[in-house]
Amino acid sequence: MATPTTVDNLDHPSIKHTNLDVESQQTQETTEVIFDYAKRAQWLRAALLGANDGLLSTASLMMGVGAVRQDVKTMILSGMAGLVAGACSMAIGEFVSVYSQYDIEMSQIKREITNGLSTYDLLEDKKNELPSPTKAAVASASAFAVGAAVPLLAAAFINSYHVRLVVVVLAVSMALVGFGGLSAVLGRGPIVKSTLRVLFGGWVAMGVTFGLTKAVGSTGLINA
Repeated sequence: MATPTTVDNLDHPSIKHTNLDVESQQTQETTEVIFDYAKRAQWLRAALLGANDGLLSTASLMMGVGAVRQDVKTMILSGMAGLVAGACSMAIGEFVSVYSQYDIEMSQIKREITNGLSTYDLLEDKKNELPSPTKAAVASASAFAVGAAVPLLAAAFINSYHVRLVVVVLAVSMALVGFGGLSAVLGRGPIVKSTLRVLFGGWVAMGVTFGLTKAVGSTGLINA
C-alpha cells in the first residue's frame, strides 16, 4: 500500500512566511505614508499659524497707529516696521527652538551609543529625520511676511482714511476666515466653529488696539 505524500503540508510554512513578509512590507509602507503626511500637515499648520500671526499683529499695529494718525504713509510705515520686526522675531525664535530640540535629540542618541543601545548608522538616520533649524527659521519668517502683507496691500492704495480702515478690516477678516478654515481642515476640527473663533479673536485684537490707542491719543500725550 502506497504511503501518501505530505508535500502540501511542507509547502504551507513557506507560503505563510511569504504572506507575512508581504503584509509586513505593506504595513511598513502604509506607516511611512501616514508619517510623511502627518509631518507635512504639521509643517503646514505651523506655516498657517505664522501667517495668521503676521496678519493679525500687523493689522492690529496699523489699526492702532491709524487711530491717531490718518495719513496713509504713517500707517504703511508702521505696518512695514511690524512686518520686518515680526518676521525677524519669528525666525530667531524658530531657529533657537528647533536647534535646541536638535541638540537634545543628538545628545540622547550619543548617550545611547555610549551605552551600547544604538549605533552610528542610527545617528545619521536621526539627523536626516530632524528638521533643519535654518529651513524652519526661513519658513516661519516667510509665513509671517505673507500674512503681514495682506493689511499692507489693502491699505497701500487708499487715501481716504475711513475707507482705508474699512478695507483693512474686510481684507483681514477674509484672510482670517481662510486661515481658520484651513487650520480646521488640517486639524479635523469643526470648520465653522474654528473659523468663527479665529475671526472673532481677530476683531477683538484690532478693536482693542484701535480703542486703547485712540484713548491714549485723546489724553493729549500724542498730538494727532
